[in-house]
Amino acid sequence: MSDNIIVTTGIYDAIKDHLRRKKVSRDEENRLTGELRKAKQVLRRDLPSDIVTVDRKVTIKDHTQDFEHEYIFVASTKAKPKKNKYSILSDIALATVGYKVGDVIEWPFKEGERKIEILKVEALEG
Repeated sequence: MSDNIIVTTGIYDAIKDHLRRKKVSRDEENRLTGELRKAKQVLRRDLPSDIVTVDRKVTIKDHTQDFEHEYIFVASTKAKPKKNKYSILSDIALATVGYKVGDVIEWPFKEGERKIEILKVEALEG
């Protein structure tokens, strides 16, 4: 598992703003605050291709609920959950943003702690 998440400055700022507006649970807030404190910030062009970020298709295995699902993470304004497009500030995106393929994360979701693994990260076409 990665020691520190890697995020673009834009994503870092968006998460900080999301936290300021109290859009997450206390456990999520504590976890995100700690991760952001240690996060490595990079320019978009310097972000490795296997890192979860906006405009990426991400396959996640949920070990707690025993299922795999593919998510497309997009800007909040482009989110359409019915089309499998989730905001980069959605619960599942916040749990995985900045992590890379192979990372296993234990995350305090609102409905309880879950263990998830990042199986695949792909750039969106278009």
